[in-house]
Amino acid sequence: MRHEYRVGVEWTGAGDVGTEGYRSYARDHVIRVDGLPDILGSADPTFRGDRTRHNPEQLLVAALAQCHMLSYLHQAVTRGVVVTAYDDVAEGFMVTQGTGGAFERVVLRPRVTVRDADMAAVALEAHLQASKDCFIASSVAFPVDHAPTIWHDGVLVAGEPGGDAGAHA
Repeated sequence: MRHEYRVGVEWTGAGDVGTEGYRSYARDHVIRVDGLPDILGSADPTFRGDRTRHNPEQLLVAALAQCHMLSYLHQAVTRGVVVTAYDDVAEGFMVTQGTGGAFERVVLRPRVTVRDADMAAVALEAHLQASKDCFIASSVAFPVDHAPTIWHDGVLVAGEPGGDAGAHA
């Protein structure tokens, strides 16, 4: 089955002189999806962007974290794991050379809280299938590693905080 996603991007940083020179224009833009709030975007501040707006690199890392979370929640429910909280502090690592560059790696660090501590091993294992199910991760040309932890009543019951992210990829 084929799916299509339509997103509009409008550059709003032309000012009075457009791209007359490298420093003459803003990198500001608006991302639009019909029926949803606009997202104000810009370049990373390193590349003359506005630090008060989202940049494409952040949005790529966010898309990977969102995709994994949604795939994981599906895996949890199919395995009978009741998840009561989920958060992630994802990090992307990019290297630039000259005018080009590429992401080397993204690390997801999901922190999952489960209702039943006896389901911790199953909850941890569900991350493996979720990483395979994520459409976004399957579409990028760099590794997306995972370092999940499972918690119950504020106590770590599976995984290692700050552990080897490659172990759960």
